[in-house]
Parts: sequence; C-alpha cells; structure tokens
Amino acid sequence: MKELIHFLRDLQQHNHREWFNDNKSRYLENQQKWNAFCEELIGEIGRFDTDIAGLTLRDCTYRIYRDTRFSNDKSPYKTHFGVFLAPGGKKSMHAGYYFHVGTGGENIYPHAHMLAAGNYCYDPKAVKLLREDIRDQWEEFSHTVLGSVDPCFSVDWEDALKKVPRGYDASAPYADWMRLKSYCLCAYVDDAFVCAPHLAQRVAALFRTTQAFNRFINRGVDYARQEAMSPDM
Repeated sequence: MKELIHFLRDLQQHNHREWFNDNKSRYLENQQKWNAFCEELIGEIGRFDTDIAGLTLRDCTYRIYRDTRFSNDKSPYKTHFGVFLAPGGKKSMHAGYYFHVGTGGENIYPHAHMLAAGNYCYDPKAVKLLREDIRDQWEEFSHTVLGSVDPCFSVDWEDALKKVPRGYDASAPYADWMRLKSYCLCAYVDDAFVCAPHLAQRVAALFRTTQAFNRFINRGVDYARQEAMSPDM
C-alpha cells in the first residue's frame, strides 16, 4: 500500500487533469492493487457475513472522479480509495463495512485512513424505528451489540441533534443515541497499519466485531421498508 499512499499524496498536491493524465499509468497500477485488495476483503468478510460473500467490485468500489456540480471544491479527483461492503451493494442504504486509504487527518475528510461500520442518510422512518429499537432493547444493544465492538471504534456524533428529541427521556442511559440521525462507528488507523502485511485479514478481523451492530441496524432498516411497502400503511 505504500505506493498507493504516495500516489494519493502526490495527487492531493497536484489535483488537476494535466497532472492526472501525465500520471495515468500510476493511477491504473494502484487501482489494480486496490481492486485486488477489495476482492480479498470481500472474501475475508464473507467468511463470517454471508450477505457480503457474493458482492463484486462494481457493488462496492467507487470511481476516483469527483462530482463537482454542487460543490464549492472543484478539484476533479478524490484523494482516497474507498470500498463499502453492504448487503445488496453500496447503494442499498444498508449498514455495512467501509474502509478507505486517504490523505486527510482525523478532523479532515477524507480521514486518513478510516474504517467505519453502519451507514449515513437513513430514511426518517428508519431513524424513528431505530431510536425506538435502541430505547426498548437498550440492555441488549448496549451490552451484547456494542459490547462486542473493538474499542478502536467510536460513535460518529458529527451530525447528531443538539438536543434529545421530544418523546424520549433525556436522562435515560440511551439518551444520546436518540440524537443520532445516522448510525456509524468509526476507527482511524495510521500508515504503519495500512502498510503492514495481511491488511485484508486485519481489517476483516476488526469489522467482525461490528457485525452485530450492522445486523441490529439493518433489521430496523428492513422493517421500516416493509412497513412502507405494506398496503395497509
């Protein structure tokens, strides 16, 4: 991964089409290495999560080209390589396993380098149902689900509401979870972690500790969809 990191850092310094075109062969070489890693990661996670085993590269990888239409940042290229392994693929809106190698810092997106379990941008009905599930099943969620997560992960509170919504006990032990609109656990690793041998196996081992979290979230997401599709609703 050293060459891939070096390429991304060079791209960060020269994020324009002329430099990218002159270094297209470097990009293609590193893309090939990244794709090989992603295929290995699919296999490793598929060992313990069968919903992931059948994914393809198209299901879980991203283009390096940025969509700049609605962004003030007109840089044409992303400065990270990312992969998102979720049941049904990256566009399914299910919780899954995300990993990227990037050039930022812990407080600068794209964070270098990040693991994340969960997802963002849930339907409001799914958020409401997940809040109720966490409240009603707090003992299971806090002890069994969160208790199995490796301590390197922490909750992403960045887009959380400032106050606990009406209808929920602000003094309850689950109160902060009611403020969430997205449900994501994040961990940051350094270059040494990324460049050490057997990266796919080590990343998968960390993600295995978040499997119960993803299953809990996806159970709520699927139930909300079933309710929305019910003819009685």
